[in-house]
Amino acid sequence: MLGERENEPNRECREAGARTGRRGSAAARRPVDMLHGPLAGKLIGYALPLAATSVLQQIFNAADVAVVGRFVGNEAMAAVGCAGPIVSLLVSFFVGTSLGSTVVIATAVGGNQSDLASRAVHTSLLFALLGGLAASLLCELFAADVLRMMNVPGSVFSMALLYLRIYFAGVPVIVLYNFEAAIFRSVGDTKGPLIVLVFSGLLNVALNLLFVFALDMTVDGVAIATVVSNGVSFLLLLLRLLRTDSEVRLHWRQLRIDGESLKKVLQIGLPAGLQNTIFAFSNIIVQYAVNSLGTVVMAASSAALYVETYAHFMLSSFGQACTTFVGQNNGAGNLPRCRRILRVSLALDFAFTGAACCFVLLCGRPILSLFTADPEVIETAYLRVRVILFAFLFGSLFQEMFSDYLRGFSISLTPTLISIAGICGIRTLMVCTYFRAAPSFFRLLMVYPVSLCTTGAVMAVTALVVERRLIRSHAEAATDSSSYR
Repeated sequence: MLGERENEPNRECREAGARTGRRGSAAARRPVDMLHGPLAGKLIGYALPLAATSVLQQIFNAADVAVVGRFVGNEAMAAVGCAGPIVSLLVSFFVGTSLGSTVVIATAVGGNQSDLASRAVHTSLLFALLGGLAASLLCELFAADVLRMMNVPGSVFSMALLYLRIYFAGVPVIVLYNFEAAIFRSVGDTKGPLIVLVFSGLLNVALNLLFVFALDMTVDGVAIATVVSNGVSFLLLLLRLLRTDSEVRLHWRQLRIDGESLKKVLQIGLPAGLQNTIFAFSNIIVQYAVNSLGTVVMAASSAALYVETYAHFMLSSFGQACTTFVGQNNGAGNLPRCRRILRVSLALDFAFTGAACCFVLLCGRPILSLFTADPEVIETAYLRVRVILFAFLFGSLFQEMFSDYLRGFSISLTPTLISIAGICGIRTLMVCTYFRAAPSFFRLLMVYPVSLCTTGAVMAVTALVVERRLIRSHAEAATDSSSYR
């Protein structure tokens, strides 16, 4: 697995003195200088806007569920909830794939390879467009079949299918937006996408109320609002790419697929996308079991999903910060700083995620009451929130942080294989055995802490072993270079 490593530090990167002037001028154009100075403040400055972006996105997505739950009914709310895991599977794949762009561009920027960074930017955007169009077509063709495979009840099937068909029509702009955001993250800009999301998210909420409350639409109204707001997000970030003065500026005439850049992006991004898809696929398996427990559990699980993930967004934001910072420093050949990035990221992640979990626990019931007034649904949803937050803090945090650390070195296949076995494998096994032996919502929820804690432990050990080998390999390369000179 170490063979997938492609970032041997070149001699020019280590001999930084000859490049001080160019490094300084390039760093001045970047929102965050990841190569020099203290780490904690910069990691927080990178991660918090990223977490805020995800939280706001979730709030605006939750508006879909809240609006149909309040103004249409539990069946419409359950329909949107049933569609959620399918949408998550698709989006998760492209978000993971876009991580390949972040790492490739960040590594090129750290190594002062502006031409490589530019080619990766233009290749990524064109790939996002073509990939989004292909995904949209395939999803439209198989939407009904997937819902049947998920055992969606007939009472909500038609509404779930309508929601999916409209949503899938907007997949190209959703994919493009995520790749644009990934490009900005590679140079440390997480505030720009946040500002864009605030505007488009408020537009989404306004359109939800207009279509559902004023025009008496149902799930079709919230789906149209989502597609329109995502289209606005894409256009606003596109304008920023055309105007930025950093290495990631977009030039229309340079839009083409560069084979070398695409290969690097996919080598990192496809395994990351597959890993994200495994999470989403395992959630579809769990959703299948949820659907067998009745409408109350379905509605509760749908509402809880939008609450519990606030803590996960904080967790994952520091993992993404670790990936980008490690990517740039790996490109500059500074492995000791990469190790410090991991330690500081872990400490900050545990502190901020712990605080987020406490907040969600304290405010969980009031937030859930925004989705439904049914006390049984609220209590069932709060049970799920408590179990999932434990799994996040003591399992997912380690699983994601060490996985993202490896990807900063362009090692992507290893964490993917571990996640496939640990996440999808354990959850599927538990649903088919432990849950099926005595079906209950609590037994079903146990698949999360067991799978995440087990996978997190294995991922941590693997990352530390690989790190030692990387350090030894770089030390040997430095010795050989010194002997040659």
